[in-house]
This record gives sequence, structure tokens and C-alpha cells, in this order.
Amino acid sequence: MEALLTALADPARWRLVSLLAERPCSVGVLAQLAEARQPQTTKHLQTLERAGVVTSQRTGQRRIYALRPGPLRDLADVLSRLADTAEQPDGPRATYDRYGSALRAERLAAEEPGWADGRSFTFRRSLAGRPDLVWRHLTEASLLARWWTPDDLRVSELLFEARPGGRIVHEYRDVEDADGSDVAAGRAEGFVEDVRPGERLVYRLSPLLPDGGPAFTAHVAYGLRPAGTGTATGTGTELDVHWRITDSTVESADFIAGIETGFGQSLDKLAATLAAGSHGTGTRSTQ
Repeated sequence: MEALLTALADPARWRLVSLLAERPCSVGVLAQLAEARQPQTTKHLQTLERAGVVTSQRTGQRRIYALRPGPLRDLADVLSRLADTAEQPDGPRATYDRYGSALRAERLAAEEPGWADGRSFTFRRSLAGRPDLVWRHLTEASLLARWWTPDDLRVSELLFEARPGGRIVHEYRDVEDADGSDVAAGRAEGFVEDVRPGERLVYRLSPLLPDGGPAFTAHVAYGLRPAGTGTATGTGTELDVHWRITDSTVESADFIAGIETGFGQSLDKLAATLAAGSHGTGTRSTQ
């Protein structure tokens, strides 16, 4: 496939393929139709033949070339599968497009400091596992790292001191950035305000701009309560999360545009993690 793509990438060779799709031709005629020199045309045809795109046979003093449709159909099938993968409903490309739409809208709205102050976001999930287990996933760094990023990202640095006044540091990178050589996708710092184990967790968290300053402050409150859904441990947990924005800068638009999708994906990962661990079922609730 690589040889085929390389052969077709040259505009002159693509022109020859287009001509041969109409009918087999000699080198001389192809050179005339392509308005090229015959030696150059011969070299291009030899490259196409090595790639399996064309075949040739000598007839008297002429060599006639013909197109082989099979490799082109194989390439078309591969390209079609790639397009289908990119277009899958609710896949990464769909998320990219949603974020792009939100990004344009938020950038238009971000005209002056404080533009997003008072904005709020509410998330709800029904989770497998008792509140004490969910609490551990909200406050223990090793468990937080399993879910506290949007899709296709991984936690690269995490500090979460689950006590009033405790520090929070949250950095994340692309999941494929194994050696950390790429720029971090995001970094946020904050502190814990209220801790009621198994019931309520409140903290402030500020995503950082490239210069290290805060983009905005997110006031995040988690509420947990036992649910009546049966699981392997006997009960589930209803989780409510409320975000409120203050101290928004003009530059915060890019971050705020991703809250609804990004944190929603994080909570879906939390639900999947708990469901897999307890062998129960967590029913996802949408906003």
C-alpha cells in the first residue's frame, strides 16, 4: 500500500493513471496527451508498474500500458474504512467538531475580563458502588488518575490532599505522549474547601494559562448519596457535580468551551471504572 500511495502521489503519474482509465495507450501517445517528454513518461510508467497500478506488453515496436483496477479498488476500500472510522457517531471527530463550535461561540463572547463569571454547569451520574467507594475515587490520587481526564488524555502529574486547605495539582497530556516530550494538554492548581467523607467534596481549581496565570476559577462541588440500584456491593451512588465560574479572563474561552464535553467524558470514565470494578451496572444520566 505504501508503494501504491507513493506512486499515485506524483501529479504527473496521477495524470497518466487518469488517461489509462479511459483506454490502454502506448508510451508515445501517453507522452503527447500528458504534454510531457517520452523518457520522463517512461520512468513514471515504470514506477506505476512496480507499484502494481499498471501492466504493460510489447506490441511490435510499441509498449502498451493498461490500468489495473484492482489496486485502486483496494485503496478505495481502505480510504472508505478510514472515512467511516472518522465519521463514527459520537466518536473523536464528532467531539472535535462539538468543541470547535463551542470554541468559536465562547471566543466571541469573551470580550472583557469577567465575561463568564457566574456561569454554571451541572453533571449527574448514577454510579455502581457504595458512596465510600466512590469517595475514594474522588479523593485518592491513584484512583483519580484512572478517570480524571477527558478521552484521549492521561494524568501526568497529580496531587490531591483531601482535607480543608489541601493542595490540588492536576496536569494531563495526550495518552500517546509516553515520554512527555509534547506540550502538556493542560495544568490546573487549586485547593480543597470542604470535606465530608462519603457525602460532600468542594474545591477550587484554576486552569493555568501559558504564562502560569489562572484562566479562571472553578468552584466545584460534589454531592454523593446512596442509590437504590442493586450492585455487587448492595447499593449504588447518585453523584451530583456543580461547577461555578469566577475570575474569568478573556483567555479563558478555550478552557470554558471544553468543560461540558471534557468533564462529562471524565465522569463517564469514572462510571465505567466503577462498573468494571464492581461488576455492577452504572446508568449514565445526561445533563
